[in-house]
Amino acid sequence: MIQDLFKNSRAFSGFSVNDIAAAMDFYGQTLGLELKEGGPGFMLQLAGGNELLVYSKADHQPANYTVLNFPVADVDQAVDELKAQGVTFESYDMTDEKGIMRGKAQDMGPDIAWFKDPAGNILSVLSAD
Repeated sequence: MIQDLFKNSRAFSGFSVNDIAAAMDFYGQTLGLELKEGGPGFMLQLAGGNELLVYSKADHQPANYTVLNFPVADVDQAVDELKAQGVTFESYDMTDEKGIMRGKAQDMGPDIAWFKDPAGNILSVLSAD
């Protein structure tokens, strides 16, 4: 049956970058994630045994939406630590001077802050609770 085909599949997602070396440095060094090299790029090793493919694409165009979210215990702390690593946070109408949308205070979901990888892909840190 079709359900059996997908129900137990170890599905994964992926996104493109225009510079594999810069992406590997950013995800491995700046964010401190474990990488597994191979194929058209590398796999990000995420919590729970999950993986995400980051692959090279010559005509890469970054998405205009968040491609990867990192739930964290403390968004303010995560923003401070990432800024110390040179990460710049996006500024939107709903973000404060620190770059955080205080969703909890406004009953609009979790606190969240957006930033980009070297290829322009949008990532976020958001409150895990």
